[in-house]
Amino acid sequence: MFKEMGRLTRLASPILIAQLSQTLMSFVDTVMAGQVSADDMASVAVGASLWWPMALFVLGICMALTPMVANHHGAKDDGAIAPIVQQGAWLTLGITALIILLAPLTPWILERMAVAPVLAEKTTLYIYFVCAGLPAFALYNSLRNFVEGMSHTIPTMVIGFLGLLVNIPANYVFIHGLFGLPALGGAGCGLATALVMWFMLLALWLYTVITQRFNHIGLYKKLYWPDFSVILHLAKIGIPIALAFFFEVSLFALVALLIAPLGSVVVAGHQIAINFSSMIFMFPMSLALAVTIRVGHTMGEGHPAAARTSCYAGFVLGVLVALTTCVLTVLFSKYIITIYSDDAAVLALAGHLILLAAIYQIPDAFQVVAGGALRGYKDTKALFFITFVAYWVIGLPLGYTLGLTDLLFPAMGASGFWIGFIAGLSSAAIMLVLRVRVLHRRNAQAQIPLEVVT
Repeated sequence: MFKEMGRLTRLASPILIAQLSQTLMSFVDTVMAGQVSADDMASVAVGASLWWPMALFVLGICMALTPMVANHHGAKDDGAIAPIVQQGAWLTLGITALIILLAPLTPWILERMAVAPVLAEKTTLYIYFVCAGLPAFALYNSLRNFVEGMSHTIPTMVIGFLGLLVNIPANYVFIHGLFGLPALGGAGCGLATALVMWFMLLALWLYTVITQRFNHIGLYKKLYWPDFSVILHLAKIGIPIALAFFFEVSLFALVALLIAPLGSVVVAGHQIAINFSSMIFMFPMSLALAVTIRVGHTMGEGHPAAARTSCYAGFVLGVLVALTTCVLTVLFSKYIITIYSDDAAVLALAGHLILLAAIYQIPDAFQVVAGGALRGYKDTKALFFITFVAYWVIGLPLGYTLGLTDLLFPAMGASGFWIGFIAGLSSAAIMLVLRVRVLHRRNAQAQIPLEVVT
């Protein structure tokens, strides 16, 4: 157990830094836009709420590559990896094209949500700018999941940090309009985000070309045109993962839109809590990605008992990390919120919401690690159904009832939605952990590994 915890830690630590770098980009966007005005901060919040669920859908498709690459690598079948990675890239590019075609619907969506005209204009421009980087986002994550599936997590750590370093000056230039460019305010963060996406793709592509690690894979020796049988197989694994991500993140995104009519102060306070929670979420998420890699690799080797040990080690590490972050969040909440804004009304609301966010960190750790295990086992349909029920049947209705109606209590606004978050995440944790236990019992009874997907 302790040896496996060490392996998971070594895999997860670089992933964590890469994930934190990506989340810090959102943090930087929020802070730098907030220094302009509450409207500019709110435009970044609402814009991110619209595009990030779509981006995570693409990311979820790409994540199907990680267990498949790890599976084939563990089974010493490296010759099958290059075709799979390229077919994954074709699939994600196709989905990205569909997302970009939906971008012109942004003004209509914001109008239906009764978003103020000034905020809607800034948000729409932000979305259009981000769309320019989505093809790079799709290709980068296809390559990233290939590299991480091969158990090499340091390259994406380095590139993620470099992306953050590019994002900060790019934000400043586009927000304030340096070098003769127009001052775009919060919308400039969208343009900076697109620039960073292309930079990170170029950096990771150069790494995979220059390094000697992957020469035997032959990733670029042959172009594999779309093979719809392989693409369909990838979709069967990846779409449930993508939908699971979509259901979780779109819950948070929809809440941001639902509270938008309550004003910029409420949206900004909610965004501060969401942004901080997203950074904390990177700890269990990185561990979950490491569990996916280890489970996929050990199942490819034909060692289901080792895969089970990886899952239990992941749960133990997840709880330890969650307890630590929960305590630190409570102790330093007053200092955390002042980083984002100096508006007294915004800070008062954000301080309350961050304390609610601390409550769900432990169940969140369980549900994230369990989801990583299910991805490693390629049991993605169960992940899809459980996530849907937890977030959209339990979490959202409860949050809406508490937040915007007087059915149970006087309308609680953003706080009511956060109580719904806690209920949804906790129910997801229970159901996902039970599903992992079912798989372990099946493997123990069969005493044979799950089928390796080819």
